[in-house]
Amino acid sequence: MNIAFIPVRCGSKAIKNKNIKLFCGKPLVFWCLEALQKCKEIDKVFIATDCDEIENAVDELLMPNVSIYRREEANATSTASTESVMLEFIHKNTFNEDDNFILVQATNPFVEHSDFTKALKSMNKEKYDSMLSCCRIKRFIWNEDGSPINYDFRNRPLRQFFDGLLVENGAFYINSVENIIKDENRLSGKIGIYEMPEYSFTEIDEEEDWIIAERIFLKNRPKVESKRKIKLLLTDVDGVLTDAGMYYSENGDELKKFSTYDGMAFGILNQKGIKTGMITSENRNLNAERAKKLKMDFVFQGVKEKLKILKQICESEGIAKEEVAYIGDDINDFDVLNNVGIAACPSTAMRKIKEIPGIIILKAKGGEGVIRELLDDHIEI
Repeated sequence: MNIAFIPVRCGSKAIKNKNIKLFCGKPLVFWCLEALQKCKEIDKVFIATDCDEIENAVDELLMPNVSIYRREEANATSTASTESVMLEFIHKNTFNEDDNFILVQATNPFVEHSDFTKALKSMNKEKYDSMLSCCRIKRFIWNEDGSPINYDFRNRPLRQFFDGLLVENGAFYINSVENIIKDENRLSGKIGIYEMPEYSFTEIDEEEDWIIAERIFLKNRPKVESKRKIKLLLTDVDGVLTDAGMYYSENGDELKKFSTYDGMAFGILNQKGIKTGMITSENRNLNAERAKKLKMDFVFQGVKEKLKILKQICESEGIAKEEVAYIGDDINDFDVLNNVGIAACPSTAMRKIKEIPGIIILKAKGGEGVIRELLDDHIEI
């Protein structure tokens, strides 16, 4: 029997409630659970937690064959080892000694069901006692005394001819119940390595890591459902709400063309309680009037540092950056687009903007219903 075991605590300090925080629209723990559910070789899945919040979040996922195990308080502290809760769980349940015990860590969302299938097949074929997931990093590593660890700096190898090093990516570890009881360790005996892609080494320890990891995830998992919940939608004006054209009447009056489709989108967002706003480098009465008609919550004009404004809004409203969607089209939007949960741009955006990892490139041109397309196709309301 193959038993999957996922230890998750509520006590994360750097990122509060990290294990159930929304990652690409789903609680972080969802992604490894989904992979385990899709793997036909996995017989049972257990979530070991110490709090109601995680238990309720997992229950809401409505995943079959997933059971909750309430771990003891002594083994749910920040200083308790993973092995301690593994042994506690094994001793409180009845398993066969030759059952495979698969330790899965929720903080690596890059694992897929095929990884478990291939790893278990390799373990059986090669007669490994235990196994762990790693990825290959092609980095030159040094000792503190100034000596290189993994290459000769006098003959610096080209990347394509450099083997690199295998490092743990923390996705999963496999061992038998018998070995874990005997050695009190997740690994023992003849150890095999299952290699995953280099991007799977991405660590999620800080808020900035979270945003980068989501971009990498979406780039490498293009079939992932992209509709996500947000609490705030912010947008640039020219080139997004408008076609970037500057129109003038014979009297010299400045005119701009806005889309009624976007107007309806803002109405829907307002009805659903999702806050909206504009951040633009220009300062025009036309923009203010349009924002007033759309009932925007925030209007910032003449802004040079858009990211600074984003941070101010998030702090004052108690909104995390990953709960924000932003649409921009030019280089002054670059920093903001790299620091929000949903980054999007119209099809007419500048090339540098379109090259942002994970950005949603919409089909609509600026001024032709960009907000409406984003709302209909990518935001859960």
